[in-house]
Amino acid sequence: MPPESYASARKRMVDEQIRARGVRDPRVLEAMEQVPRERFLPADRVAEAFADRALPIDCGQTISQPFMVASMTELLDVQSTHRVLEIGTGSGYQTAILSRLAAHVYTIERIRALQENARRLLASLGVANVSYAVGDGTLGWPEAAPFDRIMVTAGAPEVPRALVDQLADGGRLVIPIGGRNEQTLTVVEQRGGRTIEMPRYACRFVQLIGRNAWPESADEYNGSVDET
Repeated sequence: MPPESYASARKRMVDEQIRARGVRDPRVLEAMEQVPRERFLPADRVAEAFADRALPIDCGQTISQPFMVASMTELLDVQSTHRVLEIGTGSGYQTAILSRLAAHVYTIERIRALQENARRLLASLGVANVSYAVGDGTLGWPEAAPFDRIMVTAGAPEVPRALVDQLADGGRLVIPIGGRNEQTLTVVEQRGGRTIEMPRYACRFVQLIGRNAWPESADEYNGSVDET
């Protein structure tokens, strides 16, 4: 498919799957239209890049449905001055969207191979306002805290306390909360020392693995954070 066809497909995706379902933030819509989603899929999945569903990527992970990416990003309400922490780099697609909206994005991924691939791809797209770490995202990134916004792209049984503690006053966190197979997308705000949780709608994400979320018997990392 030639580049202009991808651009047309992205515009259709935004019009039919995202704007039509109520996402209105013009900066989010523009980012979704401009970031080349097709670049973040395995070669055998590129033809499905604009499908209205989550798709598998390497290491048993997924790239989220376009509407879910746009909706979560709109709920996060990222401003151009914000420092954003992303838990779960995955393919790097959500990272790319956030990088267009924020001053700087800090992204943590527990699977090194995934993040290395995402980092190379984002660099090839000219993304320069992202810092990367490999480790347990449920512990956050205390050395870089506080953050204006935090996005968690995997489902947790509850909101990890470490992430709430790393929110700036007036900060906002968006996270799927619930069981292993189904969660509720939840907005968490920090207001004057009070933590307020606001459930939004049902969703389904891969599990958030880490000390403050779901356990895994054979971790692929030692729990430390390796900054790059």
